[in-house]
Amino acid sequence: MPDVVTFPQGGYRFVKGVFQYSAGVAALPGYRIERVRFAAPIALAEGFARIAGYLQAIGRPPTALCACELRSPAPFDDAGFRSFNLSYADVLRHWGLLALGDNPVARSNVCPEINPPATPSFHAFSYTVPAVDAPASFVIAGSGESIEGKATYAEATVAYRDLSPAGMRAKAAHVHNTMEQRMAALGHNWAEVTDTQVYCVHDIHPFLADDIVRRGAARHGIVWHYNRPPVIDLEYEVDCRAVHVERVLA
Repeated sequence: MPDVVTFPQGGYRFVKGVFQYSAGVAALPGYRIERVRFAAPIALAEGFARIAGYLQAIGRPPTALCACELRSPAPFDDAGFRSFNLSYADVLRHWGLLALGDNPVARSNVCPEINPPATPSFHAFSYTVPAVDAPASFVIAGSGESIEGKATYAEATVAYRDLSPAGMRAKAAHVHNTMEQRMAALGHNWAEVTDTQVYCVHDIHPFLADDIVRRGAARHGIVWHYNRPPVIDLEYEVDCRAVHVERVLA
C-alpha cells in the first residue's frame, strides 16, 4: 500500500508519488476541498499568481493548494518533461509546499489535440478550506498507462505503441486499477467520486461499458477530454475527485 503523509500546513493528507506530484490528496477532518476552473487556460506563471491572489483573498495560505490541472501545447519527450517538472516544482518549493520533503500537490497535465494553448497553462486548481462536518473530499492525480519507477517511459508503458482494441483496453485497465489503488490508500472508492475525467484521442467505446461503467467509475457520467497525456506515446489518462464545491473563475 502506498505511503500516506499528513500535511497539516495545508489541511490535507497525500499519497506519496514522484517529485513532480503526489498520487492523490484528501481533506483532513475539519476541512473540505474546493475546486476552481479557469474559464480559459491561463499561462503557468500568471496562473500561479492568480491562484496566490485568490487564496490570499479567501484567507488561505499558499500551502492550502492541493491539486493542479494543467494544459500543455503538446506531449513532451522524457527530457523535456523532466525539465518542465523541475521548474514547476520550484514554484511549489517557494510556496512552502515541499516542506516535508515530498511533493503533496496532486496534478494532471494533458495536451489538447485541437486548439492547444501556446504555453503550459492552468485549467483548474483545488485547495482546502476549514469546514465543520463536511463530507469527505479528495482528488486523485491523473495517471497514464505507465508504471512508476521505470527508467524511461518506453520501458514503463503498458502495451507500448499498441493502439489496437486489445492494447487500448490493457492501457485503460491499468489506469483504472491505478485510480482504485490511489483511492484505497486514502480510504475511498468509486462510490464517493463526483467526477471522473478521461483524456484520450482514441475510441474508448470498446471498453466504456465493461471497464469504466461496470466498475463504478461513471456513476455521474464521465467527462471525456479530447486530450493526450503529457508524454509522447502515452495514450490514455484518467483522474477523479470527490469535490462538492466548484467554481468557474473568469
